[in-house]
Amino acid sequence: MDAPLARPILPRVPPRWVRRVILAPLVVVLAVLIVVADPILLLVALIVSAMLPGFLRVPRIVLLLTLYFLWDASMVIALFALWIGSGFGWKLRSPAFQRAHYTLMAWGLGILFAAFTRLLRLRIVTEGAPSFDALFMPGTPLVVASRHAGPGDSFILVETLINEVSRNPRIVLKDTLQWDPAIDVILHRLPARFITPSGFTSRAARAQGVEERIGALASGMGPADALLIFPEGGNFSQARRLSRITRLRELGRDTMATRALKMRHVMAPQPGGLHAALSAAPDADVVFIAHTGLDRLVTLSDIWRELPMDKEIVLHAHRVPRADVPEDRNAQARWLFDEFARIDAWVEARNQEWDLAHPEA
Repeated sequence: MDAPLARPILPRVPPRWVRRVILAPLVVVLAVLIVVADPILLLVALIVSAMLPGFLRVPRIVLLLTLYFLWDASMVIALFALWIGSGFGWKLRSPAFQRAHYTLMAWGLGILFAAFTRLLRLRIVTEGAPSFDALFMPGTPLVVASRHAGPGDSFILVETLINEVSRNPRIVLKDTLQWDPAIDVILHRLPARFITPSGFTSRAARAQGVEERIGALASGMGPADALLIFPEGGNFSQARRLSRITRLRELGRDTMATRALKMRHVMAPQPGGLHAALSAAPDADVVFIAHTGLDRLVTLSDIWRELPMDKEIVLHAHRVPRADVPEDRNAQARWLFDEFARIDAWVEARNQEWDLAHPEA
């Protein structure tokens, strides 16, 4: 029997008509109001910042919020224009308008990241053998399985896929992101699946539904497509890691629980979603992505303390040809554990390098 449903942390996402008729116009109005009030907000932020430690933390937050609202509002307006241009939604699913939406996503994320990386003093470095770009060469559909740790890592990965390696991302993400109008609208027009948090459904029903939706998303992928999935099922935290280990022991999977206990930087991966994706995309290779640089930012106080972040985010990838991927579900689960143990070892090595370079931290 499933455990009682947990109380959801966030409220249910409102109906689509509320998001389109109220939330989308509201973000445009808020963007205008913020721009008008920005000189006063920045002046107040500068005064407050003079009394707080850190270099211009409060003004940076004001600028980040201003930029994000402007970006969101601009995307909403552009998406509304595409809706009109498609014949008020008639041709939205046509190849031409699908390409137009991918182009808009690439343009929008490129601008957003250029602004945010400058304000936060972030550097994104990619590595892999023979090279990061070569691992994503078009010609074969890909399932991209990534570690999930730190604020904004999913945005970084999507921006990297679409702008750096020219892949059309298909994305699995939490349905609470539909509160953001730009994300909500564009990803309802492109291949994506919003997954309901576990607090709203039973564990068994949720697992089955998630696998079905991921399988449907992976079906029909072309040579330039890449499905992005996070096998850990949520952003890493030590509490979640230990809870996952406890759950494995309750299910009698002591071997996996013991292996998961040895992995300090990742949670035990859940194989169902990846299995569903690979079953629906029999020609897809798998690319695993490890990353570090944001994983020490767990709480809001961590993020506040680190502003400006002045960090190097390293993405490391390796590719597994489909012929090397086990077909049997149980063998595939063990293989996935092996791959995440490899990711864990890479993160541990990077963290040790960082600790040696920053003994004062």
